[in-house]
Amino acid sequence: MEQDKYGIVDIGSNTMRLVIYLREKSGRLKEIENVKAVARLRNYLTDDRVLEAKGVNLLIETLQTFQEVTRHYELSDVKCVATATVRQAINQQEVIKRVSEETDFTIRVLSEYEEAYYGYLAVVNSTSIESGITIDIGGGSTEITFFKNRQLVNHISFPFGALSLRKQFVQDETPTEEEIEAIRLFLDEQFKTLDWIRNKCLPVIGIGGSARNLVQVHQEYINYPLSGVHQYMMNAADVQLMSTYLQSLSFDDLQRVEGLAKDRADLIIPAIEVFKMIMDIVQTDKFVLSRKGLRDGVFYEEITKDFGFPYFPNVIEESFYELATDYQINVNQVFYVTKCALIIYEHLNKLGLVTITREDKLLLRRGTYVFNIGNYIDSESSSKHTFYLLTNRTIDGLMHRERMIIALIASFTNKSSFKQNVTLFSQWFTKDELTKYRLLGSIIKFAYSLNATNRNIIERINLELQDEETLIFSIKCRKDWKPEQYQVEKQKKHLEKVLKKTITVKFHF
Repeated sequence: MEQDKYGIVDIGSNTMRLVIYLREKSGRLKEIENVKAVARLRNYLTDDRVLEAKGVNLLIETLQTFQEVTRHYELSDVKCVATATVRQAINQQEVIKRVSEETDFTIRVLSEYEEAYYGYLAVVNSTSIESGITIDIGGGSTEITFFKNRQLVNHISFPFGALSLRKQFVQDETPTEEEIEAIRLFLDEQFKTLDWIRNKCLPVIGIGGSARNLVQVHQEYINYPLSGVHQYMMNAADVQLMSTYLQSLSFDDLQRVEGLAKDRADLIIPAIEVFKMIMDIVQTDKFVLSRKGLRDGVFYEEITKDFGFPYFPNVIEESFYELATDYQINVNQVFYVTKCALIIYEHLNKLGLVTITREDKLLLRRGTYVFNIGNYIDSESSSKHTFYLLTNRTIDGLMHRERMIIALIASFTNKSSFKQNVTLFSQWFTKDELTKYRLLGSIIKFAYSLNATNRNIIERINLELQDEETLIFSIKCRKDWKPEQYQVEKQKKHLEKVLKKTITVKFHF
């Protein structure tokens, strides 16, 4: 597959954005350019729903700036979508005509359903959440969807967003307590129609700039040690804490808050009120951010059109396939080593040395898949690169804690480095959990030693307890095993330390 470039212009009520993606060999869309303009077109929409000439001119001037970039990249077909402000304008056709005549772009005005649908599509194709509520607060509209078993069940679009709420209720840069209460009363009246999400107790997934800024502020506030915002989870207390914190600040201080974009300083408080009320209606303690939104949804629709349904069959498997392609993972070797690792784990379970669960098997498979992925960068410090790559790269479908677990297992080299890697995250896990991850890492390391030359020479693996302190591995091979024997003798100590057994490995034909 050739590396193709795709561009999309998103004309929102608050911001306009040009994003250019590179489709890599794996099929993954990698963002290579992101140009943002804070146009605030909503401020130019009159009460009579006319987009004023000044606003139209600003729209065209911004698009002309964008086209300088698209021409540089030689993009011949750029999608250009518009949402609430253009959709609500009664002079919409005049705006579309002028844009077509004066720029390279042809505007496609998204319906309320399409705007909600593309947000839902972005979530189900980039997270592993099977059922949930999405909420996308733009500048001039708010889209809410309910999906179950990854299928869209219901949707609604409200004709207000963070910018219009501010314009309607807030006199100065930041709202007073009375103005916040007025916003709450307004939202309560608007959301009375949402019986289809009431008491669902499902995660609320936030989409868009306001949700992203909320998460970024929280991460900075707690000195969050992991990279990335996609699939970051907050609870209701976290959201309330950020609401209280931001409301306590002057506007000047708000503009200096780490993680909060300066152009959103006057919008974030009204937006958080919307998130809080939706979480209250749903009766959930989970607020999850999806960094993928409307723009991504438009492309997911194209990518999945050959499936017969609008989403990837398995988001995590798709992500691991991308990792395999990007970092040149030998998939045949991975499958063989995974088989060996699972056999060892099951034998240990039968001997009563470990307890095995479905989740453990899944972790073992995933950890084996990306074990020492850092070798792609440098074989000498492969473990450190593995840990860094997996903790700093978004893996669609894995929540942050799950990504951290895989990083600990896949980067395992010894007890000392394991403890060093987990230092900043030790409060995330119990002692028993960390022992299990060390065990899984050491099993995978042992299994890779059994295939040191990538010849797939192992025919059978047996284990038996000779006595309370000694574990005997009997390895039947189809070819000479000396290189594998050398590596096994070198690496078995890590498994011995976790199992607290002396291990003897016997190779034979």
